[in-house]
Amino acid sequence: MSPVQILAQHWSFGVFIFGVLLVCAFMLFVPVWLGGRSRGRAKNDPYESGVVSVGSARLRISAKFYLVAMFFVIFDVEALYLYAWAVNVREIGWSGFIEVVIFVAVLLVGLIYISRLGALNWAPKRRQLVRKRVDA
Repeated sequence: MSPVQILAQHWSFGVFIFGVLLVCAFMLFVPVWLGGRSRGRAKNDPYESGVVSVGSARLRISAKFYLVAMFFVIFDVEALYLYAWAVNVREIGWSGFIEVVIFVAVLLVGLIYISRLGALNWAPKRRQLVRKRVDA
């Protein structure tokens, strides 16, 4: 096959790539020409939600927050799948019901596993030890 024949077969991909590059160039360079030029003392200060920030943005955050965020995303996606199943429950019949039961069971096993690891325990180690002594 000659390069002309290959280009003739894949011209739409070339147009797509050209369009993507054009949009990227437009988004990068047009704001430089059309953007505001005013300077001021407070122009570069961070400002969010109507509150002027105080202190450093370099806060140390516990990894527990990230774990909870990941768990939320995982179980939120589960809710999306269950919603799609609930919408089509009559069409998919018993086989769909069995698949959803397996899906929920796997997620339940995962939830039990992460709770046994202690990933959902928010109390510091000291409080956990005191609680174990009181319970015993």
